[in-house]
Amino acid sequence: MIKENKNTTNTAKIANLAKELVNLTVTEVNELTIILKKDYGLEYNHDNQNNQNITETDPINQEQKKENIKYNMILKSSGNSKLAVVKLIKEITGRGLKDSKELVDSVPTTIKESLNKEEAELLKKKFEDIGAEIELIN
Repeated sequence: MIKENKNTTNTAKIANLAKELVNLTVTEVNELTIILKKDYGLEYNHDNQNNQNITETDPINQEQKKENIKYNMILKSSGNSKLAVVKLIKEITGRGLKDSKELVDSVPTTIKESLNKEEAELLKKKFEDIGAEIELIN
């Protein structure tokens, strides 16, 4: 029973400390930073490898990174249906028929740049459905 009371007391103590920290003003946070550095040798470092490791292994941050990655779509081969690929390039890029045909004739070539993952995967599937070979590069 004593241990449960001690744990409850520690939990309450930490919760109160958290409330106090959250309610600090910017000036108070700066003062706290100075005290932690001066008196305890603790310093916040943006480039701290441990902070990077935590961030890199955090599933939420990994998902956000994936969402922020931009992809370039490279046409590797038009396959057997060159005309269908030319039409699709014309449709998704807004280029003219001649420019679209020149892209297909000069494979490997970049079709679109800076696509988010969802859009890149959708367009890749459209090209693959008509027999083209597409590579996404981030």
